Amino acid sequence: MLSAAVFDCDGVLVDSEPIADEVWARVLAERGYTMTAEDAIVCLGTSEPTTYAYYAARAAVLPYEEHMAAIDVIRVPVYEERLKVFPDAFDTVRTLAAQGIPMAVASSSRRPDLDHKLALTGLARYFDAFVGGDEVDHGKPAPDVYLEAARRLGIPPAECIAIEDAEHGATAAVAAGMRAVMVRRDGSISPNHATVSEITADLITAWMWRF
Repeated sequence: MLSAAVFDCDGVLVDSEPIADEVWARVLAERGYTMTAEDAIVCLGTSEPTTYAYYAARAAVLPYEEHMAAIDVIRVPVYEERLKVFPDAFDTVRTLAAQGIPMAVASSSRRPDLDHKLALTGLARYFDAFVGGDEVDHGKPAPDVYLEAARRLGIPPAECIAIEDAEHGATAAVAAGMRAVMVRRDGSISPNHATVSEITADLITAWMWRF
């Protein structure tokens, strides 16, 4: 049996990706760039510096720190009004915590943004470790954030299962030596990983026993 579960945040625990796309689109529009659905797909699951570099190659964006400050001016109040935890995710992490299973969050979001989302949704208390994308040298699909999550849990990566919603993130988890499974709430299927449309504690513990 595997020992620990490591969760991505956006799209797995909280319904933040539509908000993030909306906010990035608004800031990019101010710089004369129309963000497309294809842009959003390309950037899904990558770190904020990687996302910024993608758009910086296509638009006259502000310098990174100024751009992210403009993002936060819009994003923070929108999160406070509209950010929701996925009900299945809340039930899952609460049950796994009660069972004593070590858990971490490994996110591409900057740590202050990650902490804000977990605090707003009441999820923070259920996890033993947190890693933001700005706390490692290389963002997903590099393995750094998952390796750091395992280190902070004190558990070898090979004994962890990662729950992701993006191929970039699953690639990062596998590169770290973890098993990866995917939750895709739109019903699509990953060509590379076991995929479900929602998660439960029973399902995750079954996966942990399987590997």
